[in-house]
Amino acid sequence: MTEQKNQVTRAAPEQSNDYRVVVFGAGGVGKSSLVLRFIKGTFRESYIPTIEDTYRQVISCNKNICTLQITDTTGSHQFPAMQRLSISKGHAFILVYSVCSKQSLEELRPIWALIKELKGADIPNIPVMLVGNKCDETAELREVSQAEGQAQATTWSISFMETSAKTNHNVTELFQELLNMEKTRTVSLQLDTKKQKKQKKEKKSKDTNGSIPENGDAGASASGGAKEKCRVM
Repeated sequence: MTEQKNQVTRAAPEQSNDYRVVVFGAGGVGKSSLVLRFIKGTFRESYIPTIEDTYRQVISCNKNICTLQITDTTGSHQFPAMQRLSISKGHAFILVYSVCSKQSLEELRPIWALIKELKGADIPNIPVMLVGNKCDETAELREVSQAEGQAQATTWSISFMETSAKTNHNVTELFQELLNMEKTRTVSLQLDTKKQKKQKKEKKSKDTNGSIPENGDAGASASGGAKEKCRVM
């Protein structure tokens, strides 16, 4: 029975129209601030502890409607079951520490170990980004240099980036780069406005025969690529 449970836990995320990104990190490193800056374009100075919040953004995947689902997890160690569930369902992961706290970087070690344990042999194909947040702080407050953060990411064989939710430095780039690492489909946050305008003109002129797909042009299905192209609507 135990073996059967472990098999369920280790199973890859079920296929669905959701693309799930999970954000981990110690309390106060700015996980929620990064997510809120990305989703809503806002920043709050006050710290409000998170248990678990989920944010969604609609994405167009050729003819399909997908959802970018970002789970902002608790910085507390009191909810191990929630951590394991988030990891088992996640497609990509962001590991956040504060450049002003070497301890916050150390606290990511057991989380990274748990991700490797639960994802097993799939880990080389899973997008993971180590993020040093609060890079806008002064040199006097820094405890982790950019070189040290990069060295840790290299040791773990994952990507690395420094961000500032406060100044909006590298926030959109963080999520775009993470999605660029996805190997099973091409996910993009960029809007192809020229293509959209062209589609609207074609649809308006040919809506009587229905020759233009609802959410893509006629050449989309003939691209020949194995990846599914996704863009934010």
